[in-house]
Amino acid sequence: MKQRLTILGSTGSIGTNTLDVVARHPDQVDIFALSAATRVDALLAQCARFKPRYAVMASSAHARELAEKLKANSLPTQVLQAQDALEQIASHEGVDAVMAAIVGAAGLAPCLAAARAGKRLLLANKEALVVGGEVFLRAVREGGATLLPIDSEHSAIFQSLPEDRATWARRVDHILLTASGGPFRTRDPATLRSVTPDEACAHPNFVMGRKISVDSATMMNKALEVIEARWLFDLAPDRIRVVIHPQQIIHSMVQYVDASIIAQLGTPDMRVPIAVGLAWPERIASGAAPLDFAQMAALTFEEADERRFPGLHLSWRALAAAPGTTAVLNAANEVAVAAFLQRRIRFDQIHAVNRATLEAVTPSNPDSLPALLALDERSRAAASAQVARFQ
Repeated sequence: MKQRLTILGSTGSIGTNTLDVVARHPDQVDIFALSAATRVDALLAQCARFKPRYAVMASSAHARELAEKLKANSLPTQVLQAQDALEQIASHEGVDAVMAAIVGAAGLAPCLAAARAGKRLLLANKEALVVGGEVFLRAVREGGATLLPIDSEHSAIFQSLPEDRATWARRVDHILLTASGGPFRTRDPATLRSVTPDEACAHPNFVMGRKISVDSATMMNKALEVIEARWLFDLAPDRIRVVIHPQQIIHSMVQYVDASIIAQLGTPDMRVPIAVGLAWPERIASGAAPLDFAQMAALTFEEADERRFPGLHLSWRALAAAPGTTAVLNAANEVAVAAFLQRRIRFDQIHAVNRATLEAVTPSNPDSLPALLALDERSRAAASAQVARFQ
């Protein structure tokens, strides 16, 4: 029986890679619904190829434009324009699995809807756990959803852990998330004030969206991954470590109490963890090139230097603080990165905005989606005030 899939964020990097894997297995996966923010023509092309039942755009103007173009091309896809349209296509009874690839806190509500509806949830939106934390995991448990990580590092950890989750606490000593170090791994930190948005978006191994690329350059993406790992694998923060591995051949590792280490290796290609999520516990072809060990360069590792990557270390600070602090950090970072991309603050001021916002906002244990959204809004306002200080 075919798996019916909704892709939230289908025109982004994860979404397009997911469709690439799906196209290789037309007998196993049907596209039920697609969503995008503003790229009408890209979503139109995807609708023409995959014939989803529904499509969703972020704004009513873009939705109307898409609907007109679908009609002009005699395509059957229906455009949903309701305020909760993303939640509808994530929780619809006709959906088996949801690829959650919307960047940022905007993806939290549809992720919660999919979890409550008991879907197979392929989680590429790390903010669902960074912001949602226990609220999100409670929805997963109560809805009977299956949660599968799509970030390459978390997928690697998932594949390297014992299948029996109940044994993790006694068998695992710690996990090691690997990081490329981004484009400024060897650059003198004193020169980072002059970094331009284009320089920050030049990731050495992946082609990604601009926000995620900047997060990679500041290592805030790894900070968010540390927080996500804490919730995904139910490990204390001090059992989560980060190591710089520029080649990104080892995607992450698990060290067991007997000092043995199990790692997942592969070419740096997001289609691999996507294929794992789509097929688990089976395996399907991803389209990625296999490793050629005879041609492989040396694998090197470095310490994640706090002076060079101060943002990374905010993750442990946020996890040690009051519940909800990780949501504050995420909101601050989204505001700071947007300001940097708009050239309103310098690259090195992203960390300053994040740190100051953590000091300015004290959360009060948000235990529901409305409370989380209110905290997110308050944190964004505080971060915007910090951005204004630098202008």
